[in-house]
Amino acid sequence: MSELVVRRLLIDMEQPIERYWCDGDAFRTAFLNALSMSFPFGEQFFIDAVREGFRKLPPDQQQRFESDVKGFIGQEATHRRLHTLYNEHLERLGYENIWEPRARARMSLLEGEDVRHWLAATAAYEHFTALLAQWLLAHPATVGSRDERLATLWLWHSAEESEHRAVAFDLYKALGGDEAWRIKWFRRVTLLFLGDATRQTIRNLRADGDLWRWSTLRSAAGFLFGRDGLVRGTFGVWRDYFRTGFHPDDHDDALSRDWLNRNADRYRPVGA
Repeated sequence: MSELVVRRLLIDMEQPIERYWCDGDAFRTAFLNALSMSFPFGEQFFIDAVREGFRKLPPDQQQRFESDVKGFIGQEATHRRLHTLYNEHLERLGYENIWEPRARARMSLLEGEDVRHWLAATAAYEHFTALLAQWLLAHPATVGSRDERLATLWLWHSAEESEHRAVAFDLYKALGGDEAWRIKWFRRVTLLFLGDATRQTIRNLRADGDLWRWSTLRSAAGFLFGRDGLVRGTFGVWRDYFRTGFHPDDHDDALSRDWLNRNADRYRPVGA
């Protein structure tokens, strides 16, 4: 893993967001907005899990992980702040976030549990965000060109998710987490993530009266199930997590490194 640099994205999130900011495509806009709605609480949970897992390590192991943990927390805190601003615009547009309260209630059930459960859940969610990130970086036109701020936000976020995808996973293994629980948590997270993403996307589409429009259904079919669609393009990466001995670094992160190198003028490194 390369050094995890915390970056300040040079975009203005104070300006309003257009209702169909993703090139006028109702489905893509609703889907990406749904994902954003999950991030502030989800990323705080990931930060808490990684921080607590780090505290449980013996001192010699802490030295090994200290830099990665600081970078992970810094990157996720920055994502959390920007997506909070993003979501405030969505709230002003009349969208209701039903994902966060459901996630908050579920995660409260883990209070008092072994931190390895927290880390296994975090590693599973991080695999989902990393596979989505890699797909977006390979298909940057997905985020459109109508709102350059949000296009930059999504691709920058994707690059950093790919960059720190192994931190929670490695902490889980360092604390003695086994393969069986790692895979059990991934099964659970798969069902939860897909269910929550679908439910929130539908709610967003209903808010605008777009759910049953032919243009929405056609866009959803192509986006999800087309030849270069999200499902077909990520299924193999998703399935790899079930393989005994899997590690996130088994997957190439060249697209992440390439985007960060080519777009260095869009952010400012603030520390590691």
